[in-house]
This record gives sequence, C-alpha cells and structure tokens, in this order.
Amino acid sequence: MTDTRAADGGGMAVWLLALGQTLIYAGCYYSFPALLPDLEAATGWTKGELALGPTLAFLIMAGLTPFTGRLVDRGLGGEMLIWLPVLCALGVAGLGLVGSLTGWLALWALIGVAQAGSLYETCFAFLTRRLGDGARAAITRVTLVAGFAGTLAFPLGHWLGQVLGGQGALVVFAGLVLLAAPLNAVAVRQLRQRERAGQAIPPSPPGMLQVALKKPAFWIISLGFLAVYLNHGILITYALILFADRGAAPGLAALAAACIGPAQVAGRLVLLAAGARVTTTQATMASLGGAVLAGVLLWLAGLAPWLIFAFALAQGAGIGLTSILRPVLIAEILGREGFGAISGAAAVAPILASAAAPSVGAALLAWGGPELVYAVCLALAVTGLALMALLLLRRNRTDR
Repeated sequence: MTDTRAADGGGMAVWLLALGQTLIYAGCYYSFPALLPDLEAATGWTKGELALGPTLAFLIMAGLTPFTGRLVDRGLGGEMLIWLPVLCALGVAGLGLVGSLTGWLALWALIGVAQAGSLYETCFAFLTRRLGDGARAAITRVTLVAGFAGTLAFPLGHWLGQVLGGQGALVVFAGLVLLAAPLNAVAVRQLRQRERAGQAIPPSPPGMLQVALKKPAFWIISLGFLAVYLNHGILITYALILFADRGAAPGLAALAAACIGPAQVAGRLVLLAAGARVTTTQATMASLGGAVLAGVLLWLAGLAPWLIFAFALAQGAGIGLTSILRPVLIAEILGREGFGAISGAAAVAPILASAAAPSVGAALLAWGGPELVYAVCLALAVTGLALMALLLLRRNRTDR
C-alpha cells in the first residue's frame, strides 16, 4: 500500500525547511569556526576558553535531544522548529555584546537549549513523522541545501570579521538565524494541512526506545558516528588554523574551508542521482572511506599545500552523506516506530562528540600541535569506518 503522505515529498515546505536549516547552521554552528581568529583578537581569550562555549552548548543539546525527540513523537516538532530559532538568534546576538567569560558561557548554554529542538535531529524526525516513506527524499533535499551553510558562513565571517570584528560579526550572524523562524512557520503549516485532509498521524507506541536500547546495532551506530562527528568537529573548528599550518594564506584557507559545503552537496547529489543503484551499505562505506582519505590528504598537504582543497572535497563529500545515512540506517535497522525518541537517543553520542570537539581540538593543539590533530582525526575516521563495517556485516548475516 502506497503511503499517501509521501506523494509529493513535502513540496515547497521541504525547501523552506531546508533554507531554514541553512540559516541556522550558518549563523550558529559555523559562525564560531568562521570567526575564531577574530574572536581571539576581539576578546583576548584563548582558543580553549572560547571553545568552552560551543562545548557547553552541545553538552546541553545532547542531554535534551532524547526529550525533544519524544516531543516530536507527540506532535510538537513544529512548535520547536518555529520558536527555538528565535531563542537561538537571541543567544548568538548576545555573544556579540558580552564582555565576560561567564556571560559567554551562559549565552552558549541558552544556544544549546535552542539547538536541541531546531537543528537536523528535530527537522528529520518531524519529516519522518509527517512524510512516512517520503522522508528519505525530503531529508536528502534538506541536506542538499543546508550543505551550503559553511559556504555561506566562512566567506561571510572572513569579511565581517575584518569589517566589524569577531563580536560585531556575531550580531549579523544572529540575524541569519532569526530569518529561519518565519520560513519554518510556513513550512510547518503546509505540512500540517495533511492532517486536516484526513491524514492524521497516530502516536508512536510506548516502549520502542527501550526495545532499541537492547539491540547491539543501536550502540554500534551511536559509537560509529561518535567517532566520525568528533573527527569532523575538530577539523571544522580548527580548519583555518590547520590550513595555515599546511602553508595556506588566510584568504586561501578561508576559500578551502568554504569548499567543504559544496563538497557535501556534491556527495549528496551523487547519492540522489544513483538512487536504488547504490545500496545503503555501499553509500555508508563510501562515506566513511572518504573521511579516511581526507585525513590522509590533510597530512600530505604539508608537502603540497594545494591538497587542502582535495581534503575539503573528500571530507565534505564523506561527511555530507552521513547526515542522510544516519537517519536512514536508524529507520532501516531499528524501525520507524518511535523514530523521534530512538533517533534522539542515538544522537546523544555524536552530539557529545560535537560538544567535545572544540575542547579536544584545543587540547591536542596545546599538547602536540597540528601533527597530533592530524593523527588523532585520522584514527577516528578509521574507527568509524571499522564500526560501520561491523554493523553492516552483522546486518547482512541477519538478512540471510
């Protein structure tokens, strides 16, 4: 029986959500790495002190994501997508005005609350609940557009940082986040019209998360993506610093960092064009293999600095696919019932990785310099690839 919710794939509403996610990620997630050198100059705080803010935000987000996942299962995902970007914008704007480290951390805590219900996890769970079998195509479209968030943030941050300074630029980035709220509001209203057309969505049965937690696949998915997201979080946070270490001038480093976004989109377009010809198993191995290749290329860029662009392409294409493959793997292996709660719980590990990434990266730079960062990030990519290979091997054996 065909799922009528999937008939048009969400239409214009999905594109509006995609644009909203792009603005939130550009204005909140990517603004920090894009402005990090300017923020150091503006505040006088160390990289480690500045990184405590995003780390705190992601810790709070990790703690709240299982709760917000349950709220999506109860039909409140739309409210979070509409109102929490407003809260996030207020927090980012405050970062541009705060003068103390205590205030800096308090505002990042506020941003963490907002991120828990306004980023990919909530958006994808909302789409899965509303669109059923059409969610995979909708999620792909959202990630195609939102992949340009870094492309928008790094050049804009490079220019705004020179004109307004690090903190002044954050006020402008807050405006980007605020624009997401009305876009999401229109999208949510359009998607909810399906209920008024007689397509009401039943609540998820209780206990589905408890069932998922007993399965080894849940923990393999969580730990595998923890390794991958820690790898990417460190590299994206300190991209400008690492590229400079490889011999790139500031403008060239910003340009290379901006290429990561288009590379994400390119990888997703290839997956979309391949369609059913590429299985989830093949796409997953190619995705994480790209992250391993990127780690090797970044290390070799010390001999040929232009390889930072090859790194950006491999890292972007590989990581770009994980945004699609993680919810797809969860839905295919752990089921769609209770998806919001299960996806939220599975997201705790990778969100914790994102939380730890700025501080871990700062510590690695302090202890062993860029060379230690390159080695650890490559090891993380290999670990993620090995865990996903184990997961998919177990799945293939079960299917036989």
